[in-house]
Amino acid sequence: MFNQKETDMGLAWVTGAGTGIGSAVSLELVKRGWTVVASSRTESNLNTLAEEAANIGGSIIPLALDVTLRKSVREAVQYIEKEIGPIDLAFLNAGTYVQFGVEELSVEVFQGQFDLNVMGTVNCLQPALEYMRTRRNGHIAIVSSLTAYRGIPFASAYGATKAALTNMCEALKPELDQFGIDLSVIHPGFVKTPLTDQNEFPMPFLIEADDAAHRIVNGLEHRKFEITFPRRFAFLLKLVRCLPYGLYFAITRRLIKG
Repeated sequence: MFNQKETDMGLAWVTGAGTGIGSAVSLELVKRGWTVVASSRTESNLNTLAEEAANIGGSIIPLALDVTLRKSVREAVQYIEKEIGPIDLAFLNAGTYVQFGVEELSVEVFQGQFDLNVMGTVNCLQPALEYMRTRRNGHIAIVSSLTAYRGIPFASAYGATKAALTNMCEALKPELDQFGIDLSVIHPGFVKTPLTDQNEFPMPFLIEADDAAHRIVNGLEHRKFEITFPRRFAFLLKLVRCLPYGLYFAITRRLIKG
């Protein structure tokens, strides 16, 4: 059993914390006075993360979890709330990216990405909101992507999952406002992580995970609904979102080799 450390900020629960953005955000929150419960399927990564936090005088509590298992997620949230403390911030970041072209398109690969990226998020969202609604307080942050803005070749499943998350957040925001619950949706550009390391194409405005975490937590502290970066890249993609299809497809066809 764990007892929540006394902090100035509160208790954050971060999913997908084993690597990449989730790991970096966990450490950034610790630096700013939060106690963090870090979840991931890989327990060894979480233990390493907890050691890093301890080295800087902070507290990260590892909690191995597969967010696609609904019953396990509900039990994990109940455990956090009853044994560690009330969740002030739920940072729902667990997700994956499988790059494939039309030749590899299959029901299985779509199902896998939707099960993790969308339903895994909802599995966490529902129990967390039940406690926050009772308290009429809390902050939910959901990691989407700039790919939610428009479809990009070789990311048909990934982009669809992120568009679904963004749409869900837009729908929930007015309702959660009535319960005093803040909601943020994060639209990162290209961040150097194990997922983006598989990309074989140039990634404009690529930033390090630590830089991304700093920008994200700054946005969370200001209770922003949309947290998006890098700004220049986000601005360009928002302009692209307004292009007619004929012009847009003329651009995206250039992303296809051969």
